[in-house]
Amino acid sequence: MNFTNFGKYLLLLKAVFRKPEKFKIYLKAIFQQMDFVGVGSLGLIAIISTFIGAVMTLQIAFQLVSDFIPKTIIGSVTRDSSILELSPTITAIVLAGKIGSAISSEIGTMRVSEQIDALEIMGINSPGYLILPKLIAGVTMVPVLVVFAMVLSIAGGYLGGTLSGAVTPAEYIQGITTDFNPYTITVALVKAFVFGFIITTVPAYEGFYVKGGALEVAQASTRAVVVSCISILACDYIVTQLLL
Repeated sequence: MNFTNFGKYLLLLKAVFRKPEKFKIYLKAIFQQMDFVGVGSLGLIAIISTFIGAVMTLQIAFQLVSDFIPKTIIGSVTRDSSILELSPTITAIVLAGKIGSAISSEIGTMRVSEQIDALEIMGINSPGYLILPKLIAGVTMVPVLVVFAMVLSIAGGYLGGTLSGAVTPAEYIQGITTDFNPYTITVALVKAFVFGFIITTVPAYEGFYVKGGALEVAQASTRAVVVSCISILACDYIVTQLLL
């Protein structure tokens, strides 16, 4: 995203936050998008988080083979890695692929079929009407999904560790409850909020300015996912640097 595109992106955001014409219509759209972003992604996030937690516990147990290191460390490392990094970032990257491509395709198709032009002729603020409900759904539901991913990732670690015999249930539970710092959850939720903003606005920008036909819509969807993933990783570094 060069400076020209970044400027257009900021101007689009400015238009998105203009006062809505009718709150009732927006409210209905917000709930629909919350259902799509949050409820529609629960199954996928649940499967990925559980397996990542299980695999991570096995890998940590494989690396900590010293007699001087207590087995409880496995639970502590799994907990902190899940909360601070894996749950927010992997959830965001998965959602960028699933939700980002859908948003970009939807808005891009509306652009090439001249539905956005029709909205503007009717005097409707098309960026606000099309993007604001998605943005609100993103910044509210992505943090919820990240909390859900944290819980399942730690539970997956418990299952993976105990079923394989790498760690006993008592050692794992002692590990995840010892020296817990609640601030790590705050950092993860700040990341989730920022990622939710990126996942919804970057694909919306790509779709909103599509020119051409079906091929260009497909290219915009691909570009939206790539730019979203790079932005997520860059913001992950920035937020970690600022908060930790």
